[in-house]
Amino acid sequence: MKALVYTAAETLRMADLPDPVPQTGEVLVRVEAVGICGSDMHAFLGHDERRPPPLILGHEVAGTIASGPRKGQRVTVNPLATCGACPACLSGRDNLCPDRHIISMPGREGGFAELIRSPERNLVPLPDHVPATVACLTEPLACGWHAVRRGLQSLDGGADRVLILGGGAIGFGAALCARALGCHSITIIEPNPLRREKLAGADSFEVLEQPPTDIAPDLVIDAVGIAATRQNASDLVRPGGSILHIGLGQASDGLNIRRMTLQEITFIGTYTYTQQDFHDCAQAIFDGRLGPCNWTETRTLGDGPAAFADILGNRIASPKLVLLP
Repeated sequence: MKALVYTAAETLRMADLPDPVPQTGEVLVRVEAVGICGSDMHAFLGHDERRPPPLILGHEVAGTIASGPRKGQRVTVNPLATCGACPACLSGRDNLCPDRHIISMPGREGGFAELIRSPERNLVPLPDHVPATVACLTEPLACGWHAVRRGLQSLDGGADRVLILGGGAIGFGAALCARALGCHSITIIEPNPLRREKLAGADSFEVLEQPPTDIAPDLVIDAVGIAATRQNASDLVRPGGSILHIGLGQASDGLNIRRMTLQEITFIGTYTYTQQDFHDCAQAIFDGRLGPCNWTETRTLGDGPAAFADILGNRIASPKLVLLP
């Protein structure tokens, strides 16, 4: 198969590699669309010790089953493989499984390739009307679905005002999920003018360059995860409100701990999604509750190195760039 391989910091190359061999309970999936995630960019820059080169990145995958009794079925792939038997899995918090593995890490190569292997139970069938370029958005959108669900639980189910820091696929997806789950006043902060213009035309959300200081949101979703955005989140959320931290841009610094303590602000780290979140989010996409999901840009897999360079240079207006093997 052909694959786009991360070989060193800021270096990708196309290669011919052996087809992956499915293990017990797994099938091959022929990749038809795969999104570029912020974590792929993090690895590409050499900042993710969990993803050392050489490695095939990419975990936002949709395609067609290429082996086994379900061969030919179109699916979207939950990339998070878990044991199914530990206390976390049995309690419905399988995203915290101590044996979790996500494709695009050593031992489970990623989706920037023509084929991947996946546990069969991680595959969600697609309706005929949903193209692969939309179905591959289930993974990033499910991150937002999981975060918003947890935030609403922390506030006893109600959040009228939501502030989202970052207008990439995770942040914009969280806005779509917040609206679908009943939130009303939603503001997205995106400093990139190209993306800000794209988002303003993509939906009815308020999209601003800088966080406003005249609102006190019930929920702040940090989809960037650097010191500056954590500082904004902890300065702006209302007393008794909640911060949902999805972004992994920087490992430390930024929180206004004194204010968070005095104002009883809840800070929730949110990692990926549960299996139930993934299925619920997929169904919301299929039903149209998250909109047409037509806000992506596509490139061929062979154009992957240029696509990464354009993302790095802030030359991409769309929240998500999808590669087509």
